[in-house]
Amino acid sequence: MQVLVMGAGSIGCYLGGLAAAAGLDLHFVGRPRVLESLRRHGLVCSDLTGRQHTIPATKLQLHERVPAGLQPAVSLLCVKSAATAEAASELRAALPASSLLLSMQNGISNASAAQAAAPALDVRAGMVPFNVAGLAPGHFHRGSSGALMVQGHAAADAALRTLQRAFAHSGIELQLIDSTEAMRAVQWGKLLLNLNNPVNALSGLPLREQLQQRGYRRCLAALQAEALDVLAAAVQPVRAMTPLPPRRLLSVLRLPTPLFKLVAARMLKIDAKARSSMADDLVLGRRTEIDALCGEVLALARSVGVSAPLNARMQSLVQDWPARSRPYGPDELLAALGLS
Repeated sequence: MQVLVMGAGSIGCYLGGLAAAAGLDLHFVGRPRVLESLRRHGLVCSDLTGRQHTIPATKLQLHERVPAGLQPAVSLLCVKSAATAEAASELRAALPASSLLLSMQNGISNASAAQAAAPALDVRAGMVPFNVAGLAPGHFHRGSSGALMVQGHAAADAALRTLQRAFAHSGIELQLIDSTEAMRAVQWGKLLLNLNNPVNALSGLPLREQLQQRGYRRCLAALQAEALDVLAAAVQPVRAMTPLPPRRLLSVLRLPTPLFKLVAARMLKIDAKARSSMADDLVLGRRTEIDALCGEVLALARSVGVSAPLNARMQSLVQDWPARSRPYGPDELLAALGLS
């Protein structure tokens, strides 16, 4: 089965690499800098369990634009949120009508934005639960766990069933969610967890080390609590993405660190190499996805006439990073958010 990855970044290369390792016919579209690295070094996908797949450069099909005449059974949209409309427009011009496009992106609105830019395509929302970091040129490492989710029906979507088998080959589960409403609840559940991305990015620390410092966890808990209040005001259901319901997770995050390590041992099963992609973006001076995280909370808050000042402040801290370019300690970040 032919698969197109639109956006050969960390997530795109990792998901595409797993599918290629399972024998699917992969095509990658990405920026020249990334493609040149893949041409020189090939593609290596590894994970916290010790699995590793290597695809030689000679086996990679790399493109700066979507090739004319390509007819993939499924395409994975993996670009950053700000590039969604542009990427979808390119796909609209290149792919046959009704082509299946899975938005494997952070945030809530990307699938809708892609559908608006490419109305003839069959766009489905997706969710990637785990962290992927670039360890070296061409080497992408999954540092945490969880099941992929996309909106679809096993009985009707043969391409998704094939993709399920391909990911299962590498130990990754792909779950199909049968309704738009249920998928939206999944997306909000993931966004609550992703509110740690800006905390991690501003800390300058690997994820596991950051989560073991109570001050940073208190920042995360405050952002999540505010978001949950907004979701309640909007009567928007949320699917729990951890064994604990979101409100109970807040209490765990606020525990003293020795207790947190005991109660949340599963949460800390994160590779020492793992970090948020937003941390990479800050280091490299790239535009972050803060508007697709805290910005989504603010947009929902405005729609129901409530406020979300903590998420607004976090959005500003990330946007103002170029003028600072220095990590925040836990107490410093608490103070910057106005938390005692």
